[in-house]
Amino acid sequence: MSPETGLDKLGVAAAGARRGDRWGQRDIRRPFSVPGRLPPLPSEDHWNDIVGILDIAFQPIVNIHSGACYGYEALLRNTEQAGFATIGEVFDACHALGILADMEVALCEKAMAKFATLPNAHDTKLFLNVDNRALDAEGDLPRRMRAIMDRHDLAGSSVAFEISERHPLGPPDDVTAIFRHYKRNGFRLAIDDFGTGFSGLQLLYFSEPDLLKIDRFFISDIAGDAKKKVFLAHIVNIAHLLGVVVVAEGVETEREFFTCKEIGCDLIQGWLAQHPTTHMAELAAHYDVIEELARRERRATTSDQKIIADQIIRTAPILTSAPMEHVFARFRADKSATFFPVVDNGGQPVGIVREKELKDYTYSPYGKELIANKSFGRTLRDFVVRCPMADINNRAEQILEAYSAVERSEGIMIVDGMSYVGFLSAHSLLRVINEKNLAAARDQNPLSRLPGNTVIVDWVSDALDRLDCDFSLVYFDFDNFKPFNDKYGFRLGDRAILLFADLLSKTMNRDGGFAGHIGGDDFFAGFRAVDFAVVMEDCRALLEAFRLDVESFYDDETRKLGYIHGHDRLGNPTSFPLMTVSAVAVNLPAGRCRHSIDDVSRLIASLKKGAKSSPDHLSAATLVDPGCC
Repeated sequence: MSPETGLDKLGVAAAGARRGDRWGQRDIRRPFSVPGRLPPLPSEDHWNDIVGILDIAFQPIVNIHSGACYGYEALLRNTEQAGFATIGEVFDACHALGILADMEVALCEKAMAKFATLPNAHDTKLFLNVDNRALDAEGDLPRRMRAIMDRHDLAGSSVAFEISERHPLGPPDDVTAIFRHYKRNGFRLAIDDFGTGFSGLQLLYFSEPDLLKIDRFFISDIAGDAKKKVFLAHIVNIAHLLGVVVVAEGVETEREFFTCKEIGCDLIQGWLAQHPTTHMAELAAHYDVIEELARRERRATTSDQKIIADQIIRTAPILTSAPMEHVFARFRADKSATFFPVVDNGGQPVGIVREKELKDYTYSPYGKELIANKSFGRTLRDFVVRCPMADINNRAEQILEAYSAVERSEGIMIVDGMSYVGFLSAHSLLRVINEKNLAAARDQNPLSRLPGNTVIVDWVSDALDRLDCDFSLVYFDFDNFKPFNDKYGFRLGDRAILLFADLLSKTMNRDGGFAGHIGGDDFFAGFRAVDFAVVMEDCRALLEAFRLDVESFYDDETRKLGYIHGHDRLGNPTSFPLMTVSAVAVNLPAGRCRHSIDDVSRLIASLKKGAKSSPDHLSAATLVDPGCC
């Protein structure tokens, strides 16, 4: 940054600038500031002093299933102390002066310097916001960023640039060129604040990001907003179909967490895990509160029970011992109610009291007085009507059958251990069935129809919790799939994926195992109480069957050559062997120590390279740590 830019010029150029959220001001929660002129700034020699005043806070981005920290977002602080009313004014002023790229580099230098001091810096990611106006398909910003990373010994894949729709990116061809420019330099890309702009889907389509950060608008109070659930579910489905990791931003409550987890979000960011902090010692590599919530949710209920619990109408019941005056008062207080649940003094339901049974007394000149007369002998029990009842732990279909068995029923009472919980109306029952169908569709990969990430993670989590039984986990990854796709097209590529999915399903059906489709060309298999030697033999047979069958997808000339002509990631011509699949098998013996999903992931990642270079494309290990037992 050259000193001749000057702070006086900076203040003048920023006149009329509006507040923005660059570098993470979203948690301040203030309305947009009124456009105005920045106060005069001291002299032309103080620009570097301003940068020195600015500070960087960090907020963790956490795995929704395990609580492990995936990365930290860098958030700009001390803008007011530096003489700027808002964060947006800083970047608008820099853009007006033509020094926006310099500002981005200076702030990234500060962020990377602080990030590099973390003990787990090499195991996590740093998320950096980049103003769209600083992006250039031919610019040297990636090179300058890379130089900073080299100074702090950070790998390119450890940094993710967050791009938002706050400023236009230009025509699709320019957008594609810009993002390819950054990807060629080894950086990860994330779309920030997704859903706040009007071109989000276009940005998602052309940018091909690694991560998608869902704006807080869709997360706030999502547990009670059916429309937000539908929107988020479809966004997550599209993202996963494209192989994009989904981050739910601004998760503050347990209900928001559970809903995001149920829908299929992969990572969360928000106050539930930790507030942003400028003190690096306060950041953790693992967030126990998130792991405990995930573990509690898995223990609490099956998917049916979660859906049912969300739809229950928790109307306060009336005790059978209540006087009739109280019953009339309840109906007067709630004009929309046509009935109320009735329970005994122990909280067990006995039926419902309906307004229509009381009408003869309600509209009679002396009806209420007659019922109130103790010598008349009419009590609440005389007006109670039986109602279908079902336990909350029943499957949704069982509850529907119980409701259908009674004609003209208002709904069904839900109990837990015979204690009243709430009521499911006919409308609520329809929503339960609809939500269950949607959940089943969400949990399936749209191409292979195999269970997707959410179900796979739950299966692995259960296996890790069961220390009394042998389990085997197998990760499958295609080799040389992209060159095949580039040469023969996506339709034939999908056929290759379906071929493997079919072979995997047949193998798992025979062995009573679990087959899942992580996404793209990545698959998963789980075995319970199957000898690990048998698992290895099954995997070898599966890989060989696919290798032989997929050869028929190539043309005769390519099959004879044994390789395919193509280009590497940098566009250089090269040749690729015919497509195969590699596998990593992990043995979880009974009596092992307790491990996390992240332990499994790290072990698999360490074995992948060996599997791809192995003659049989298979690598294996046992997950056990004698020192922890």
